[in-house]
Amino acid sequence: MLEHIDETPVAGNGLLDRRMFLRGAGAIGLVSAAGSAAAETLMVPAWTKTPGAWLQGYGQPSRFEGNVARGPFPADLYGGIGPGSTRAPLQNLEGMITPNGLHFERSHNGIPDINPDQHRLLIHGLVKRPLTFTVEALSRYPMTSRIAFIECAGNSGALYGPKAAEGTAQSLHGLVSCAEWTGVPLAMLLEEAGVDPAAKWFIAEGADAASMDRSVPLAKGLDDAMIALYQNGERIRPSNGYPMRLLLPGYQGNMNVKWLRRIKLVREPAMTRDETSKYSLLLKQGHVAQFNFPMDAKSVITKPSPGLTMTGPGIYEISGIAWSGNGKVAKVEVSADGGKSWALAALSDPVLSKALTRFRIPWRWDGGPAILQSRATDDSGYVQPTREQQIGVRGSLAQYHCNLITSWGVSAAGEVKHVYA
Repeated sequence: MLEHIDETPVAGNGLLDRRMFLRGAGAIGLVSAAGSAAAETLMVPAWTKTPGAWLQGYGQPSRFEGNVARGPFPADLYGGIGPGSTRAPLQNLEGMITPNGLHFERSHNGIPDINPDQHRLLIHGLVKRPLTFTVEALSRYPMTSRIAFIECAGNSGALYGPKAAEGTAQSLHGLVSCAEWTGVPLAMLLEEAGVDPAAKWFIAEGADAASMDRSVPLAKGLDDAMIALYQNGERIRPSNGYPMRLLLPGYQGNMNVKWLRRIKLVREPAMTRDETSKYSLLLKQGHVAQFNFPMDAKSVITKPSPGLTMTGPGIYEISGIAWSGNGKVAKVEVSADGGKSWALAALSDPVLSKALTRFRIPWRWDGGPAILQSRATDDSGYVQPTREQQIGVRGSLAQYHCNLITSWGVSAAGEVKHVYA
């Protein structure tokens, strides 16, 4: 028999104690809210009477999940080639891992069709022995795996605007994804090449038509950088860098160079196109913060969120994702009254450094208006800022590294919209 559970709210507007999830569905009234309490006879549907589809060489989602896809697709300004991006459907996903086919994508001049047998990775510059690697040669090295998020520096940039942008969790925040990456530690290859003590940076260059390149501190290359060959157990998809990409856990996505072909060790940053004209942080009075690499602590509620209409008063689970490029998520707090009061959410295991972390908290919605927010704190003590705090430092003309608190407004009709609280 379930013990009595105190359903006294722990914060304003109906937020309940996160520990209630540990007591079972019946303890918080979910059986009567979401399931049928009365026994009934199960019907025998047609698919139970007929043999199903035959086997496939590569599994596909159910046809009933056809709306779960990357998007939105940008306007075709270049005849189907050129730069573009699509975003992960955060509101349709659970857990911490993004399926390969839904991982967000960003390219600066299209996705190259690379023959892995002809692809080469060159390590040169300030090294004792310049080295060239084939994909097959790299596959012989001892590999390591780690779960890490990648986030585009421009993710959530619409929230800098003076008016709350219309959109979903996907369209506003979907340039972030998380996967298990497997490959060769870059430090191992650099050790084999022999690093010149004069080297302090390296230039990573891709094999795409944009020759996308970025300067990276050598210290990062000797720390947790990886030449990734696999994503969630299979070869990296073309849109995410096939046959190999640079993985820099926690650093802005553009630096995790896809279709990697060259690493050149140098004394100082190269001031490339993509670290001068783009991906620098515009501040007030026209100042620019350059080489701001890690993505700071951030969170977003994915359920409920715009496009997912509430279906009437009762107990709901508020769920979302949090992450930090500086380490682990230490805690996530949730508010249902626009930041007037906060309650701790439960963090789903495993909580890993520089990976997405799923958070959850029960909420008794009374059917009235509400403003839902989440606030992440990482293990360095950094706290996700309010919009007022971030705009106060950067102004409203910034484009990158937007990690301010997102507000979802819930109407009495159950409609969810992006609002400024």
